[in-house]
Amino acid sequence: MKKHLFANVLVIILSAALLTACSASPSSGTGEKGKDGVTNVRVAYFPNITHAQALVMKANHTLEDALGDACNVSWTSFNAGSSEVEALFAEEIDIGYIGPVPAINGNVKSGGDVVIVSNAADAGAVLIRRSDADITSVADLDGKTVAIPQIGNTQHLCLLNLLKENNLKPVSEGGSVEVVAVDNANMQNMFDQGTIDAALVPEPWGTILTASDGVELLLDYKDIYLDGNYPVAVVVVRKEFMEAHPDIVETFLKIHAETTDAVNENLDGSADSMIAEIAAVTGNTLDKDVVLQSFSRTNVTTTLNEEALQAFAQTSYDQGLISELPDHSLVYPSFADKKAQK
Repeated sequence: MKKHLFANVLVIILSAALLTACSASPSSGTGEKGKDGVTNVRVAYFPNITHAQALVMKANHTLEDALGDACNVSWTSFNAGSSEVEALFAEEIDIGYIGPVPAINGNVKSGGDVVIVSNAADAGAVLIRRSDADITSVADLDGKTVAIPQIGNTQHLCLLNLLKENNLKPVSEGGSVEVVAVDNANMQNMFDQGTIDAALVPEPWGTILTASDGVELLLDYKDIYLDGNYPVAVVVVRKEFMEAHPDIVETFLKIHAETTDAVNENLDGSADSMIAEIAAVTGNTLDKDVVLQSFSRTNVTTTLNEEALQAFAQTSYDQGLISELPDHSLVYPSFADKKAQK
């Protein structure tokens, strides 16, 4: 099957068992104990709408309420997947929202210690062009400069797939398309200066940038890859933490699934929480209409397209971003599946 559902099976956890899980004495690397004897649960996320569940959960304290006083939940924001992966390796983060490509890299480089336990969002990216650039299709990117937010991230691999489909290659591979990494916030300046001709960007930046006179949409989200049925954000957990505290991870996945439903059922209210959390971290307040429009291109879902994930892994391997393909440890079986096997 293309899709596999991870977090939609809601697990009923007895409060007594949960308190035991949160207050148990952890060994090194399995969730350090705070000064009051509680278990620290350290969650990573990006201040980006593709990490919608994290923003809403953090704003509404739903995870803290579910885990209770026996657990100390802390949230750390990152701007790059590679930095979050390093924090996971250093055992400074236990659970994280992250792009699928950094998640793949983290799994391979950790020897299977970083595992994916749920999807978070699909699609949420567009290909845009400078209005005065002579570009009407992907084939016209021949000889042009195209920006992506980060080398080796999800948008980068989507661009590489588009180029390959159109018999094009980056300059780094002997081709004719100059691929450059540009921070999303600097894309507009680069377009204005004529430094870049096109860009493949995540939302809300696609919506923000195409609102200007100098930038136009070239490919909408469904034309980027697999009709938009590919992960743009997933949830990862350190396997050691998960095996030491399965009840905590089960509770997290339950809240993650419930928050996914809440976002889809009440996007207007959820958008307010996202805007407030993004502003608290970045100092920038997104226009609500921009956020709502961005979700017309972003599917918030716990369902993971494993075929797309494996395709990303293959491209990462072909590009030399990972030294080997991930094995079965990349995606950890759902707790329901795991219990059914006992």
